[in-house]
Amino acid sequence: MIENEAGVTDAVLAAMARTPDARLRAIMASFVKHMHAFAREVSLTEAEFERGIDYLNRIGQATNDHHNEAVLFSDGIGFSTLVCLLNNGRNGATETASALLGPFWRANSPRTENGASIVRSPTPGPPLFARCTVSDPAGRPLAGVEVDVWHSSPLGFYDNQDDTQADMNLRGKFTTDEQGRFGFRSVKPAGYPVPTDGPFGELLRAQLRHPYRPAHLHVLAFKPGYKTLITQVFVDDDEHLESDVVFGVTRHLIGDFRRHEGDAPEPGVEGPWFSLDYAFVMEPGEAVLPTPPIK
Repeated sequence: MIENEAGVTDAVLAAMARTPDARLRAIMASFVKHMHAFAREVSLTEAEFERGIDYLNRIGQATNDHHNEAVLFSDGIGFSTLVCLLNNGRNGATETASALLGPFWRANSPRTENGASIVRSPTPGPPLFARCTVSDPAGRPLAGVEVDVWHSSPLGFYDNQDDTQADMNLRGKFTTDEQGRFGFRSVKPAGYPVPTDGPFGELLRAQLRHPYRPAHLHVLAFKPGYKTLITQVFVDDDEHLESDVVFGVTRHLIGDFRRHEGDAPEPGVEGPWFSLDYAFVMEPGEAVLPTPPIK
């Protein structure tokens, strides 16, 4: 029997205390305590509560096979980055190579020969030649690592957002060689605004925040016996490095995108082109793939 608001929290905690799963019991107890404390701290009104419930409902309604509004919202309040940093690089081995998965990873990107192009439809932009390595914390090269690469076009759209791009454009799945190397040809990515036509866009406008992400490449590296590495490599001259809308930039994830004139690694390249050399580190652990945000 609840006498007043002061007794609500204890009543809920008592009701959940019989939860057999210890981890679920601990998480839900802490969640309830923090949620109840939040409502008391801000003196939440009934109208604000109803508006919040409506907002959560609309996040779910805006999520589909091609767009994950829930992930976008979590990214935009810094929660995704917090969870990422809490769970990666605590021993210093991979601290500089962990970042958000983001809402656009697709698990079935096409297997691509090492060094080949991931440009699968006409995509104007400066050519980019990436040469990367994957090693363990001791610096030993890791062979047989399955590496997913994906990024937006120079216009700021992923293939699933843009009908003018071929399916799986600017996506590829590579396998490292005996020296832990993989590479690919693409075009230099550009920064872009996150989708703002849903609930998260409303929040950005209410907070007078811009919607832009700095230009970056996504990389997911998977090998049995090693913790799955999820990272981003940011273009070093992007104007939004200091104000990423999803708080995903850490200093060591900024890549060295070097501009070149003249002879390129492959024939037929006219005008300026860019190179990227980057070394990734995977630490021993359980190899688990995340659930794809989109299909």
